Parts: sequence; C-alpha cells; structure tokens
Amino acid sequence: MDRNLALEFVRVTEAAALASARWMGRGDGKGADQAAVDAMRRAFDSVNIDGTVVIGEGERDEAPMLYIGEKIGRSDGHAIKVDIAVDPLEGTNLCATGSPDAIAVIAAAEDGKLLNAPDTYMEKIAVGPEGRGAIDIRKPATWNLSALAEAKRSRVEDLTAIILERPRHQALIEEVRKAGARIRLISDGDVSAAIATCKPDTGIDVLFGTGGAPEGVLAAAALRSVGGDMQGVLRFRNDDERRRAEKMGIKDHGRIYKLDDLAQGDVMFAATGVTDGAFLRGVHFHGGGATTQSVVMRSRSGTVRYIDTQHTFDRKPDYAGLSSLKK
Repeated sequence: MDRNLALEFVRVTEAAALASARWMGRGDGKGADQAAVDAMRRAFDSVNIDGTVVIGEGERDEAPMLYIGEKIGRSDGHAIKVDIAVDPLEGTNLCATGSPDAIAVIAAAEDGKLLNAPDTYMEKIAVGPEGRGAIDIRKPATWNLSALAEAKRSRVEDLTAIILERPRHQALIEEVRKAGARIRLISDGDVSAAIATCKPDTGIDVLFGTGGAPEGVLAAAALRSVGGDMQGVLRFRNDDERRRAEKMGIKDHGRIYKLDDLAQGDVMFAATGVTDGAFLRGVHFHGGGATTQSVVMRSRSGTVRYIDTQHTFDRKPDYAGLSSLKK
C-alpha cells in the first residue's frame, strides 16, 4: 500500500474522534458512537481507495453505515483494493462516562489480508516484542506468565497483566493473582490494552481474556507493526453466531489464530485519542478549534509516528459535523 495513505487514514480517525469527543461524559454512548460512525463515513469519501469494510459496525441489516461488506472510498478507477477494519469509537462507555482510553481506530491491509471476523467473542493473549514467540493460548495463564517472565529475564512478580473486568474472567483473575503477577483491570477498550503491551512506559506486559473478535483483528494490525505477538480463539455465544461465521468462511471453530492469521501482508494502523489515556491524549477543544493526538503504524517499515494536530474549524472540511463550533 502507498505510504501516503497513512496520513489519509489519520484524517479519518481524527474526524471520528472530534465528532465523538463532543459527547464525552454526557452519558449517551449510542449518540457518541453514531457521531463517530457518521464522521468516519464522510471522511472516507475523500480517500482514493477501492475499500471494503471487513470489520465494521455490524452486518448490512444491522448498521446504516460502515457495515461489513460496504464499499468505501472515492476510487478513481485505478485505486488500490484495500480491506478496512474500523472501530469508530472503541470504548463507547469510556466516552460516555468521560473515562480514559477511548479511541477512534482504523486498520487497513491489502485485499483479502484481514481476517473477516464475525461479531462474536475471541479469547486473546497479547504481548510486546520481548514476549514474541513465548506465548501459547492453549496453556494456562500461569504457564504463560512463567514463559513471559523467562523471555523478559524478570520474575512473574514483576509482570503486570491487563484484563477486562468481567464476571467471565473471575477464575482467570484469581489464577493470575495466585501466580503472583500484578493486574490492571479495565472496564472497556481492549484494543488499546493490547497495544499497551508494546509500550514500555505503560507498565503492561500481557493482555489476557475474552473480548470482541473484531477488536482482536484491529489489535493484531497494530501488534504486527511494532513487533508484538498475539493469539486468539473464537468463542461463540450461540448457534446463530456459528452459522454467521461459517457464512464468512470460518469452518474450523476451534482454530488458534496467530498474529499473521489475523492481519497479513502490508498492514497499516491508525488511531486518534478521544479521551485522555495512557496510549493517546484525547481531544481538547478551544475557541474555534481543537487539538488531537494520533498514531499511525506500518508493518512493512515498522514505523510508528505520533501526530499532534491543531484543528481550526473554519479552515477544514466539516467531516466531523463541527459547524456549530465554528466562529
């Protein structure tokens, strides 16, 4: 993929972040999510790609925009074919309550290179570059903690695991505590949590637990770019989810997906902070404009760029629906 697309994708995540940030702390997660979806869709209309959404807001009968299979971009007839995975507002509840780490996210890969993941659960384990090759999702958390500690030349007691705080994770949490590792429990946002394993300053060493399968693919795109590692197994909640997965080409329901199975080839990842967090700063509004912080990653080069942007609303396309804030 053309590296110039990286900045175009950042503009798309910026639009979604700016739109949803207006809803921060207002207690309306659906409103925030819809604002992000609408803004992201409008922004994609300006990007010269022949794009197909493989991970979006749902299937066509469930989502008015950015549904799985939707064609996006303003292809000029010569544009590259691209698979797109989106989460216009990862951490809807985080935005609604004004909590940290809500982000707007895009992953893109060459045609057919992103797993077309159904909207179901995925059990995941993710680590940073030092743990690459040391993890095995088939083994208990205790085994993985010991293997990771050995790979990092540390003790299990020095490790910190990040886990979604859910009733389904109670036994997992107890096992990690018994092993002696520390835990950071989070309410939402396991894409940014998986990426945190690759940033030494976050203090996070490993992600454990079950979250959304689409979010697993988005996280894999980022981890591919920075040398991390990840494995996942789909965990269906009912027969309807199994049938939908089979229609999407998934036949082996117990398959262990490794990092390169989730996101292959030349991959790009872009995200913009909505609320302040350990991964990215959120949107900060001021008179007539706002500031954002974004990250863009490329697997081909391993490049990671952080982009601080000053937005002046009366000088930019109104993808984010911010006309009411213009002077």
